Amino acid sequence: MALFRTRSAAVFGIEAHLIDVEVDMYPGGNARDFITVGMPDTAVRESRERIKSALLNSGFGYPNKSVTINLAPANIRKEGAGFDLPMALGILGAMGTVGASDQHMLVGELSLDGTLRPVRGVLSIAVCARNQGIANLLVPADNAAEAAVTEGVNVFGMRHLAEVVQYLNQPDQFRPASRAAPVSIADDSNIPDFREVRGQISAKRALEVAAAGGHNVLMIGPPGSGKTMLAKRFPGILPPLTFQEAIQTTQIHSVAGLLPRGVGLVAQRPFRAPHHTISDAGLIGGGSGTPRPGEVSLAHNGVLFLDELPEFARNVLEMLRQPLEESSVMIARSNMSLSFPSDFILLGAMNPCPCGFFSDPTRECRCTGAIIQRYLSKISGPLLDRIDLHVEVPAVPYKELRGKDQAAGSSEMRQRVEAARAIQHQRGFYNARIPSPQLRKLCALDEAGERTLEMAVRRMGLSARAHDRILKVARTIADLDAREQVLAKHLAEAVQYRSLDRSYWS
Repeated sequence: MALFRTRSAAVFGIEAHLIDVEVDMYPGGNARDFITVGMPDTAVRESRERIKSALLNSGFGYPNKSVTINLAPANIRKEGAGFDLPMALGILGAMGTVGASDQHMLVGELSLDGTLRPVRGVLSIAVCARNQGIANLLVPADNAAEAAVTEGVNVFGMRHLAEVVQYLNQPDQFRPASRAAPVSIADDSNIPDFREVRGQISAKRALEVAAAGGHNVLMIGPPGSGKTMLAKRFPGILPPLTFQEAIQTTQIHSVAGLLPRGVGLVAQRPFRAPHHTISDAGLIGGGSGTPRPGEVSLAHNGVLFLDELPEFARNVLEMLRQPLEESSVMIARSNMSLSFPSDFILLGAMNPCPCGFFSDPTRECRCTGAIIQRYLSKISGPLLDRIDLHVEVPAVPYKELRGKDQAAGSSEMRQRVEAARAIQHQRGFYNARIPSPQLRKLCALDEAGERTLEMAVRRMGLSARAHDRILKVARTIADLDAREQVLAKHLAEAVQYRSLDRSYWS
């Protein structure tokens, strides 16, 4: 009777949990007796066929004995093919082919010839290994750059099962993968420049304010006015990712299986633009089995762009309210509840009516009042209240379209944004996330400002949430102006970003 233990990890949300892989081999059976216990899913149970073929085709043979594999703790569901490698090494250990591996964590999917295939969530697994005090992590070679980002653990990228066995028997012959350097300013040459946008001075100003304070934006205008063009250039004025932001962003993309092979860190802020036919699970997250991150989490630390906003199903849009308010989303299932981070800037774009020409001075709108109301009613008041800036994007006049005046470029706008963010960094949070207890202190108004705000709240019928968001936007405008005090002019500009929705939704 032989008992051998290896270690692996299971990923839930963006966190990984230590899994002990215990292999017991005993005579009296045959090679067909291969049992896996510990709440495995179908992919884990099917691993017995992959493991047998990989062992035989790698020249290790397979014992004519019964094998029982326990994945502990048994109350955690085990999913995916990442347990192939530790289970195969456990069998080899029970056969006496390799020695003890207590200071090693292993993860990887096996091909039938013993080649290692990449798996999801390796960065989270590397963090788990470090937190558990496990010195060495063995992963497929395509996952090595991702895992090597983590400090405090030696990562070894392996291409074949035979290479793993050689490492465990002769570790001095191997060197760990090089650790990725901390994130610096990413190459943004693939992001279009705001200099290419003609006209739309007020819209570009609003997007600069949004980038400086992390505010959500809704752009309203006729077809062809440049809403999508503006949105695609928005990531180019955001500050670069910090190292910690890059780590968390990479974890989410790794869990979702969207991290390109050989990539260590996501170096650019995400820009996600799902189609309006997306389901609520696709937007928020979920799916069968262990929930996966949705678009709101894939956009974490970046931008979520929803074009043609009223075309999205109303129930899908309403699900945005929790992540917009809490910067995270909770997905509950009967056997587990997982939380994914979802701190993003929402960019919405829409036409003012189905035909797109309501209030256009040059083209006639063909929509009736009832049709327009039905179209706009898909966006509820509570959702509008969570969008800080409502911006009109009119059609560009011919003179501006053909003009030769050089507009401000993305680099100039980003410099102003970074200067404002530096001020906010000293406070410990950016302005869109100012805690309520500190709002009055940071957004103190003089007498003229109080009169401006009171008039806006009374005339526009603003909610308490809209009142707070006006103050936060005014704080951002003051930071862009490098002023410690929020002045009446800052407040007046912030108020105008709340007035547009009243002209349409009323």
